[in-house]
Amino acid sequence: MNTVGFDQTQMAIGRDPDSLFLRDVENNPQPSPYFDLIAAANSSGTEYWRIWNLLAFRPRIAEHLCRLSHEIMFEEAPIGTALRELIAAYTSSLNNCEFCMKAHAAVAAHLYKDEALVWSAIHDLEGSVLSERDKAILRFAGKITLQSGTINRQDIVALHSIGWDDTSIFYAIAACALFNFYNRFVSANGVKSVSDQAFRRLAARMAEKGYIRK
Repeated sequence: MNTVGFDQTQMAIGRDPDSLFLRDVENNPQPSPYFDLIAAANSSGTEYWRIWNLLAFRPRIAEHLCRLSHEIMFEEAPIGTALRELIAAYTSSLNNCEFCMKAHAAVAAHLYKDEALVWSAIHDLEGSVLSERDKAILRFAGKITLQSGTINRQDIVALHSIGWDDTSIFYAIAACALFNFYNRFVSANGVKSVSDQAFRRLAARMAEKGYIRK
């Protein structure tokens, strides 16, 4: 039986337990805004979001992905930015992606100015004080995430009946689909959580400026 503990194993292979699964991805950032952000964080000893390593590895992919994310999540739309961020956090909770859940819960909390509201919706949607209209869109996001093949016209009719128009539903679908991608991208690469303080600090910038770094 293997009696070597997790920490000992990590030491034996020379890996930081917070490092990404793919050594070459983490260790080969390319010139880009994310390269500069990582360098600045390392120089100051500041915690940073390790998703930056993924974005720095292939800057052209990062540019397209961040522009898409900014357009879906931050640009003007009939469904508010705060609710789109809550959809991101709720979707991430269903996919057990701790990093994305905490990051976007922090963004949503900054926008709502109510951290308790955000976490109550994530942990107990039906018992939360979120409006019934907003609960309906989160339930729909849950169905997209867990049972996408069963979505049918009646799901849309139900959202129409509670006051959601097609454009709002389009953005809700897009936000949910985007974070189903991000959850898998982040989790399979081994992006770990950071401290709550770091989540709040970095989320405040995203809440105010969006997803594009220059």
